[in-house]
Amino acid sequence: MQDAFSELQARGLIYQTTDEEALKKLLAGPPRRFYVGFDPTARSLHVGSLIPIMAMRIMQRHGHIPVALVGGGTGMVGDPSGKTESRRLLDDQEIEANCQGLAAQIGRYLVLDGVRGLRANNADWLRDLKYIEFLRDIGRHFSVNRMLSAESYKMRLETGLTFLEFNYMLLQAYDFLKLAEEWDCCLQLGGQDQWGNIVAGVELIRRASRKEAFGLTLPLLTNASGEKFGKSVAGAVWLDAERTSVFDFYQFWRNTEDADVARFLKIFTDLPPVECEQLGAIPLPLLNRSKEILAFEATRMTHGAEAATAAYLAARAAFGTADPEGTVATSSDIVALDRSAGADAGLTVVTLACAQFPGGVPVLEALKAAGFAASNGEARRLVRGGGVRLDDQPISDENLLLSQGSVILKAGKKRMVKLVLE
Repeated sequence: MQDAFSELQARGLIYQTTDEEALKKLLAGPPRRFYVGFDPTARSLHVGSLIPIMAMRIMQRHGHIPVALVGGGTGMVGDPSGKTESRRLLDDQEIEANCQGLAAQIGRYLVLDGVRGLRANNADWLRDLKYIEFLRDIGRHFSVNRMLSAESYKMRLETGLTFLEFNYMLLQAYDFLKLAEEWDCCLQLGGQDQWGNIVAGVELIRRASRKEAFGLTLPLLTNASGEKFGKSVAGAVWLDAERTSVFDFYQFWRNTEDADVARFLKIFTDLPPVECEQLGAIPLPLLNRSKEILAFEATRMTHGAEAATAAYLAARAAFGTADPEGTVATSSDIVALDRSAGADAGLTVVTLACAQFPGGVPVLEALKAAGFAASNGEARRLVRGGGVRLDDQPISDENLLLSQGSVILKAGKKRMVKLVLE
């Protein structure tokens, strides 16, 4: 039977560990608590944050207990790792609102019921720290020379590292110590840029409490073109539907480069790794079916089955399906969806008679018929604001006339109908 470490390895989610053999034995044994920290720099995570979340899901699936830690305390400082300049300092209200938003999002992917999974906020122990006592009890275990050799600091020394940020490693290490002593947490997971901070925590636990602790880092992904993963033409791809619509989220995955399909299926879906390899090895044009499966599964995990179904069927209605004959074998529910649903399922269909509008149907009339606007004035404002799309193409001409046929009409990020002109 596959254990947590083996599955993480099979899905390409292990970059580096502090003690691989000991960690393998640990994760093959009884349930243990582990944690991942999330910086509250915004109210929503982006798709890059799915990498540690997917690792947490795998660990939890194998019986281990995740602790999802939001940085209500460390957010006051800002992590310099991976940054060439200081982060913008947030006030207390922003940090609290961001922490609440992140905690709610993380709860979509994990069971955080206080038994099988836990929530924590480091503001609970960092905000009331006494500085002199902290320096005596914690700071004495750190070598400045060793800290300056960490990649996260070395990069910033060229552009300027504030003393505030210099403290971040101590605070993150103290988080690990606190969770080890009071929550019996023995493992921290994080991105590969967190290696120095994680090792600092492992060593602090060994020196201060003589407990055994481990660190595991996850790869920072780039796509096949070498670009940082998680960016689209419009910018960052967010997990919040208010910032990245469900349809655009689906399309981000659907537009995955050919060379990345197997890798992304293994990391961002729960489909078996062997199946992911098989789907990624299918030649074009059927490889596009694998991209549909990736998009559907990733969207379902983030936004739920209903939203994923609507996004898939909207895309299918607009662009067709890559596998109309159903030749690609998969365990994804997308197969049952294709069998049971028509091309218009999940979409409201709005029909307009072209005979009423000699010369073509005004786009303003279409917006009103779809329920997106109550008046011509409101419809014009939608068009002028750049919020109207036909078959995912932006519309800027408020006098546009539509001819006979069917199109997907969108207004804003959430509203979408199939418009039939007959």
